[in-house]
Amino acid sequence: MNALNPSTITPRRKAPVSVRWLETFAKAGAYLVLGAGLIYVVGFTLWTTWISLTASTLLPNYSFVGFQNYSRLLQSRVWHVAYFNLFVYGLAFICAACGIGMLLAVLIDQRIRAENLFRTIFLYPMALSFVVTGTVWAWILNPSIGVQHLVQNLGWTGFRFDWIVDRNLAIYTVSIAAVWQASGFAMALFLAGLRSLDADLYRAAQIDGAKPLRMYVRILIPAIWPIVVSVLVILLQLALKTYDLVQAMTAGGPGIATTLPTTVVYDYMFQRGQMGAGSAAAVMLLMSLLIIIAPYLVLQQFHRRRRANHG
Repeated sequence: MNALNPSTITPRRKAPVSVRWLETFAKAGAYLVLGAGLIYVVGFTLWTTWISLTASTLLPNYSFVGFQNYSRLLQSRVWHVAYFNLFVYGLAFICAACGIGMLLAVLIDQRIRAENLFRTIFLYPMALSFVVTGTVWAWILNPSIGVQHLVQNLGWTGFRFDWIVDRNLAIYTVSIAAVWQASGFAMALFLAGLRSLDADLYRAAQIDGAKPLRMYVRILIPAIWPIVVSVLVILLQLALKTYDLVQAMTAGGPGIATTLPTTVVYDYMFQRGQMGAGSAAAVMLLMSLLIIIAPYLVLQQFHRRRRANHG
């Protein structure tokens, strides 16, 4: 084999100066936007944390009081009820939204007719704001004008569906509205995961004689487990941030039966004028999110390194 003659090698042409300047400007703009966003998030998080350690009321007061706001908050019955409600609401919301979303994804994955229409219908609620969702469901569940009133007018006078005014059941009505809105979003992600699987996986399962239910439960759904975990994390984040849905449906009532940590933050900050206590509640809510999200991020990093090490 003859050696390559350096004189025959065509040198790489440099990009025009204008193109290089455009690329540099685009990169600088991207770094500027990301940096500004990072500074905004980190800066305001640090400022909120500092305010939570001060005697701030209606306006910032930088007199340091230590953890007094946190101590008073942890001794508050409202805060305990709010966190218990968050647990009940979050568990019901995440489990039901994932279950219904997975069921819808499996049904649509059967290549049914009018598939695009069904996907649009199921995903449409996610396009609505939580305020609209909460208002509509407040009407539907209102005993005087909603489902109970309609069924009783049809002749079933003993029918009762007054959960929204029942202290023990009101939090579940908020979960129903949230599941209605988010289950279509979960369906879209699960369906995308199922459609991304290799067709050979389906054929191999069919050749082995696996029935559809067993094929999905034992093979296909475990194959999209990373997507399932991602959906769980997103829904958990939505549950922790829920405020406008509760405010539109029940305003935290009856009494404090549907109060969530976000409503406690708003109440302290804008209703009572206790900025220090409200900041402490916001920081505790952020810490709750980090405690749950951090293991997920660590697990994701572990899987990336494992895949990199195994080529």
